[in-house]
Amino acid sequence: MAAQRRNLMQSHQSWTDDLPLCQMCWVGTATNCVYGPDGKGTQSHPNEDGHLGFRGEDGCFLYGVFNGYDGSRVASFASQCLTAELLLGQLNSSHTDSDIRRILTQAFDVVEKSYFETIDDALAEKAHLSNYLLPHNENVSFHQLSPQSQKVQERLKELEQEVSGGATAVVALILNNKLYIASVGTNRALLCKSSSDGQNQVLQIGRPHSTDNEDELQRLAALGVDSARVRQAGQIAGQSSTRRLGDYRVKFNYNEIDLLSAAKTRPIIAEPEIHGSHSLDNVTGSLLLMSEGLINALESAHGPEQANQEIVAMVAAELALQTSLEAVAQSVVERVKRLHHDVYVSGRQRATYCSRHEDMTLLIRTLNYPLADGVLTPTQGGRIYPVSVPYSNSQSTSKTSVTLSLVMPSQSTLTNGTNTASTLEEGTPTPGSQSPTATLQSTNTQTQSSSSSSGDGSLFRQRGSQAAQPDETGRVPPYVDFSQFYRLWGSDHSDGQSTQGGLGPQ
Repeated sequence: MAAQRRNLMQSHQSWTDDLPLCQMCWVGTATNCVYGPDGKGTQSHPNEDGHLGFRGEDGCFLYGVFNGYDGSRVASFASQCLTAELLLGQLNSSHTDSDIRRILTQAFDVVEKSYFETIDDALAEKAHLSNYLLPHNENVSFHQLSPQSQKVQERLKELEQEVSGGATAVVALILNNKLYIASVGTNRALLCKSSSDGQNQVLQIGRPHSTDNEDELQRLAALGVDSARVRQAGQIAGQSSTRRLGDYRVKFNYNEIDLLSAAKTRPIIAEPEIHGSHSLDNVTGSLLLMSEGLINALESAHGPEQANQEIVAMVAAELALQTSLEAVAQSVVERVKRLHHDVYVSGRQRATYCSRHEDMTLLIRTLNYPLADGVLTPTQGGRIYPVSVPYSNSQSTSKTSVTLSLVMPSQSTLTNGTNTASTLEEGTPTPGSQSPTATLQSTNTQTQSSSSSSGDGSLFRQRGSQAAQPDETGRVPPYVDFSQFYRLWGSDHSDGQSTQGGLGPQ
């Protein structure tokens, strides 16, 4: 029976081996780290996160980021099984929004049940051995146990490692050019898109299922759980999430957990909260899926107020700086990791929150994004046009910092995985219409603000005469120098003629 369970887990991977990877998404990762007094970091356990990014039939795309804990088994299984439950003919363009939400919910339910099927033999053995050991050896140390009982104890430890652990998940589905987000737990999805007036909007889709989520606390209270105690504790069985995949302790043994013991029925669930559809017609931008570890690292270093804006600004900066798509997501993760470490070693006010971070994963999927030459892969003949781009504004009094999203039209643009010809005549830039823009609008349930700038960079140059001194959080005032960008762009597109009157400040 155990072999059949293992075959079930392995079969999901074999079913999805031939699915094509999506070429418009890329992932950055970093392993967990604990800092010593000297600032040197040590990895405390193997990476437990998982991710997926596939292109199915009928214009269907599936992406996911999974934050594993107490092992990577659940995250790995969920990424494989969920793909098999959604991209092997279950979805097609004729499905309505309600159909898709139903299929997504069913898929998560199958993942949860299928995972527990893979460990039910181990759980049964664990229960049997525990019933044998505990009555005969209560309050007895390991060395006082009989040789037979010691073997039982060692086997129980092995079984616990085999069955323990869980994962949270955020999954994005694109079908009929509509976006659906399904989330279980504390990962995050951001949709960054350009609005009709040319501004960029940053939208967080959904709220984390955590111990400070009012809706989740009300759900737990309706089951008989003391929500005030849950809020005060901040964690349930070592995790802040109130919805999880796997984790048999809170699914089968919740009556033995003090905070959950009064629950009338299973309080920690794997049912996803589904948002959508969000139409992607005429939308230009990107979709970001982030693990809890990445979010927590950034919020620990700089506080939670502008975390969304900062991560989007970092993505914009790396899109302008990197020479390959593959490097963008990884560079953003490295920025967050470096920022987190620097705050710790600085000894500043937030250093106490930055003594460690968990595994970090960032998935970026472009949406109808006209890729600049500077961010094409080397095989696509990419050309980088450097710009110094800040990723935060410590002087801002609002919850939004002005950042730069730089996109330069190219002779060929890549749109949702399809190459399309540019309408520009070869070698004929139109300076008036192609000047780079810097815009950002942040939208959530509490605040809405926007800022924009023309291509002359004046918005960022207004502080150019001041020395860039870091504040107590380690940030410096924003300043962008476009001079090298304009020089390189002009030399590449002027055909030997003067660039005066073309791109750049006049």
